[in-house]
Amino acid sequence: MAKRDEFDRAQARGGKRKADEPYAVSVRYDRRQQRVIVELNTGLVVLFGPEMVEGLQGAKPRDLQEIEITPSGFGLHFPRVDADVYLPGLLSGQFGSNRWMASRLGQRGGSVRSVAKAAAARANGKLGGRPRKNEAA
Repeated sequence: MAKRDEFDRAQARGGKRKADEPYAVSVRYDRRQQRVIVELNTGLVVLFGPEMVEGLQGAKPRDLQEIEITPSGFGLHFPRVDADVYLPGLLSGQFGSNRWMASRLGQRGGSVRSVAKAAAARANGKLGGRPRKNEAA
């Protein structure tokens, strides 16, 4: 259990953070735009598509209608899909865990077609192509 002075210090840190950083004051899902709309205490409005955020991709519009703001204002909770979004991370471009973000970047990189990539594939083909995998004995 936290001691009283630890609790007081944590309260002070939380108050300072809330004074220095933007936090959510309202949130809703717009079915027409297919976007989550978050209004911040600064007056800034942030919109994002659920498919961009880990835990929300594939969610049905009815599952996104209910959104809760955490007491600090730094988090959004989607109870119907049991997903949480950390607002400061979202604002800094972090749409999920490091592992999930890396997999998304890998998917994009692997699907990119460029002149350099095509030339490398042709050069590799002239050398006999990709080596065959050895079958397990």
